[in-house]
Amino acid sequence: MAQRAVACRQLEGEIGGTHRPQSFPLRVLATLLRLMAKVCHSCGKGPAFGQSRSHSMVATKRRFDPNLQKVRVLVGSAPRRVYVCTRCLKAGKVTKAA
Repeated sequence: MAQRAVACRQLEGEIGGTHRPQSFPLRVLATLLRLMAKVCHSCGKGPAFGQSRSHSMVATKRRFDPNLQKVRVLVGSAPRRVYVCTRCLKAGKVTKAA
């Protein structure tokens, strides 16, 4: 799982350009980017994992997702659509693009 995240981070910047690493076919690259975990652009908050407990206390695995919203944010000088958690939006940690 960690290797996939590292590969996605390395390849994220290269998709827009003409350079594409020869070790990743386009189909694999598209799959990697589609499976990237949704994390907050500002604070890095991602999913947490735990267990649901039924009435009989049987544990089943579950995932607690943060409340992420897709927002146009100024990254550097260019507007970019990124996921930001509502906590960061409320605190004013990001500047929205007009």
